[in-house]
Amino acid sequence: MKAYIFPGQGAQFIGMGKDLYQQETAKELFEQANEILGFRITDIMFDGTDEELKQTSVTQPAIFLHSVILAKSLGETFAPDMVAGHSLGEFSALVSAGAIQFEDGLRLVAARANAMQRACEIQPSTMAAILGLDDYTVEEVCEMISEIVVPANYNCPGQIVISGSIEGVDKACAMLTERGAKRTIKLNVNGAFHSPLMEFARAELASAIESTTVVSPICPIYQNIDAKAHTDAESIKHNLIAQLTGPVKWTQTIQRMIEDGATSFTEVGPGNVLQGLVKKVNRSMPTQSAS
Repeated sequence: MKAYIFPGQGAQFIGMGKDLYQQETAKELFEQANEILGFRITDIMFDGTDEELKQTSVTQPAIFLHSVILAKSLGETFAPDMVAGHSLGEFSALVSAGAIQFEDGLRLVAARANAMQRACEIQPSTMAAILGLDDYTVEEVCEMISEIVVPANYNCPGQIVISGSIEGVDKACAMLTERGAKRTIKLNVNGAFHSPLMEFARAELASAIESTTVVSPICPIYQNIDAKAHTDAESIKHNLIAQLTGPVKWTQTIQRMIEDGATSFTEVGPGNVLQGLVKKVNRSMPTQSAS
């Protein structure tokens, strides 16, 4: 069974999508996106600066566009038996699998990015990658700290990203180093994604998701919040809303997809980060890039 997976924030690079733009159908979609967003995001994607591209309000729509348009360019060869997306990538997966229309998906992603940016401005916060510890130890330490800090991304065995207040993350990193973490790496982000500090963004985005038409996708989507397969429209909406303040259970998602019969994984979007994470979950699993 073929599994298609879609990357999230951090996979962006200058020049992304420029090759796709040469295709007529892709060009139409890119130009439609420029009109919907109200600025020429293609100029930043193709020829902008790293500083411009890494702004959350640009990064998220850019990765979404690259992923969705790449999936559309595959035509009939895009025939997944199951899909999943890492954080932002869940929106790309849902649009590519026909659960949400392209225009609606882009508007939701833009609204999500802007809401997350505003939440970041309300309270300074950050994230850090913890390498070389088991899930339980990271969870236990986070619970011991009075400031807000939680596991945010279960990326693969031995790699968890924590998220929270600057003081909470700093305390957790120090304690986790004492517990034997190989490395603790503060991430170059100005927000605590997938933590309670995103509650403002969750509340703002909830009404937009509720008012968006969602139908059953062409195949099951394994959603971040519970790592389970979903096809019911209302369940999909509920999980999308919960995702902003809940953890990305990527390790568990890949494990569940393999248990349910996945025999190969194709990454659809910029970069190859997800292929690497799949290999760390199951080294023998075939992976490839759609691009």
